[in-house]
Amino acid sequence: MKLADARKRAEELRKTIDEHNHRYYVLNQPVITDFEFDLLLNELQALEKKFPGLVTQDSPTMRVGSDLTAAFLPAEHTWPMLSLGNTYSIGEVTEFGARVSRTLGYEPQYVCELKYDGVSISLTYEDGLLARAVTRGDGTVGDDVTVNVRTIRSIPVRVSAKGIPDSFAVRGEIYLPRRGFEEMNAARLALGEPLFANPRNAAAGTLKLLDPRIVASRPLECFLYYLLGNKLPADNHFDNIMAARSWGFRTPDIIQLCNSMEEVTEFLRQWEDERKKLPYDTDGVVIKVNSLEAQRILGTTAKSPRWAIAYKYAAEQAVTRLLSVDFQVGRTGNVTPVANLEPVLLAGTTVKRASLHNSDQIGLLGLHYGDAVTVEKGGEIIPKIIAADTGSRLAGAEAVTFPQLCPECGTPLVRNAGEANHYCPNYLHCPPQITGRIIHFVSRRAMDIEGLGEETVELLYRSGLVRNMADLYDLKHEQLAVLERMGDKSASNILSELNTSLTAPWPRKLFALGIRHVGETVARTLAAGFPDIDSLMKATDEELTALPEIGPRISVSVREYFADPENIETVRRLKAAGMTFGGMIQEKAADGPLKGKSVVISGTFSNFTRDQLKEAVEAAGGRISSSVSGNTSFIIAGNDMGPSKRAKANALGVRMVSEDEFVKMIKE
Repeated sequence: MKLADARKRAEELRKTIDEHNHRYYVLNQPVITDFEFDLLLNELQALEKKFPGLVTQDSPTMRVGSDLTAAFLPAEHTWPMLSLGNTYSIGEVTEFGARVSRTLGYEPQYVCELKYDGVSISLTYEDGLLARAVTRGDGTVGDDVTVNVRTIRSIPVRVSAKGIPDSFAVRGEIYLPRRGFEEMNAARLALGEPLFANPRNAAAGTLKLLDPRIVASRPLECFLYYLLGNKLPADNHFDNIMAARSWGFRTPDIIQLCNSMEEVTEFLRQWEDERKKLPYDTDGVVIKVNSLEAQRILGTTAKSPRWAIAYKYAAEQAVTRLLSVDFQVGRTGNVTPVANLEPVLLAGTTVKRASLHNSDQIGLLGLHYGDAVTVEKGGEIIPKIIAADTGSRLAGAEAVTFPQLCPECGTPLVRNAGEANHYCPNYLHCPPQITGRIIHFVSRRAMDIEGLGEETVELLYRSGLVRNMADLYDLKHEQLAVLERMGDKSASNILSELNTSLTAPWPRKLFALGIRHVGETVARTLAAGFPDIDSLMKATDEELTALPEIGPRISVSVREYFADPENIETVRRLKAAGMTFGGMIQEKAADGPLKGKSVVISGTFSNFTRDQLKEAVEAAGGRISSSVSGNTSFIIAGNDMGPSKRAKANALGVRMVSEDEFVKMIKE
């Protein structure tokens, strides 16, 4: 390959890899498999090795994929949090061992641990207390998610065993057990909410939620597998992990000290099938040199340690034929393509359907109807198509294209900038959106109306008895009693439940309306900011975005909802049925030097924790906001202030004060 061609290909690869890194680490919406991603990265590494002049400082081969988001404060890692080099070949694991032995002059001991399919986390303990929990981020700086991690029961907030260093860090993987994942998706299915694709995505998304109460309600677990510090109990990794276990940390339950590379490869073969019996997902084995001194001698690259490698098991695959594609419309209007396949046995089950995710994935695969396709099962609810065999494609086969019109109601589909999914905007008249919205309205976390499950709601819709949520309160006993599988008792119970629901709390009623982007947490925030639905209907952009966690996207969605005459009519009819939309008692702001001021806290501080600063602001009558807007009175700016917050503050002319200046303000 000529240099010019290599440069062009390297630029294409960097752009593609960066896009996939963003999807994986930030959006938690990967569209290619780990194997496909590794092929892209390996191709770029090979090009840069052949043409060293192509290497750039920001190349994906020189850095860790980043999961940083603007919603959390950044925190710097004391020790860089690197990613592991990986391979799918036992032969390459053996080569790794040979390189290690050549560098050290002897064959060291290795420690083998299963590679968990979750989210990496670094925990720092000071004087036995959990001081900080930080995501991998870009390897140097990550997101401070301490408030969420404190809710995970398997992570101790305090450790007090004998021999614990005054300060140390322990790293591990936060994950969702299979059973917990299945229960979460069952609950989301009952609420008509989109299902999580796999446990890893669900864990990553949960860890970045802004409401720790929701995080606490989800069954996250954590294995901790690496100890760092200046006064560790042992000079080797295995004994340090055993010490951490004795201190009360949940360390790997599958871990083995190996005296040779032969023992390592035997471990790899043993757990290829055994791991499938475990209650959590694993996708490989991590092999680490045991001696800390040997680790120091071996060192690291800019991206990965030279003393460790990850061996990844290939996901189970099968080849079958694509018969057709269904385009399903969900409650919020999102259109999801699902492939119908010739039945094939995969991972012990018969597979007939596979996920296609979105139009980007269909384009990436270049699918045609009748194609022979490779299907992979790697932890997802339903398998996914990862490749099509173009060589066996039938002549004249029709390409799979994403529809331009809603398959249910014929409305032109919309795809917003920066979003992966198409959706149908005809939410008032699109049948699956109507029934989905009513199912959401009656669900447990919304109006909690027993007896009105998914099947019953769809029966009421097919019978012409309901077309929106307000119709529920016009139902008569004689209409319900004659329906299939209903009867007098069921009809009476449903009417009683409907009557009881009229006095449900204001935040739940707001959540039940199904406003786009308004989940439970946002509904609580809006209900706290507006005493009733009438004041919310009249709210301006400025009033909405002044509330904590309410950004422009949510503000636009709320205003658009209440600008629609049919939505206004639905609310009017619900009121006429006796439903009250209001009632949350708002706390009166305390008097003080910050009364009426909106304050943002960003960065790390020398003399205070963020919680202490927050308490001080509220005690002085101020209100904490997580986002910078035109209504922000000032920002308490510490070290490592988020660059996006700083840029926005400068653009809006928002004042930034140091912690010393803030103390002076409080004293005054």
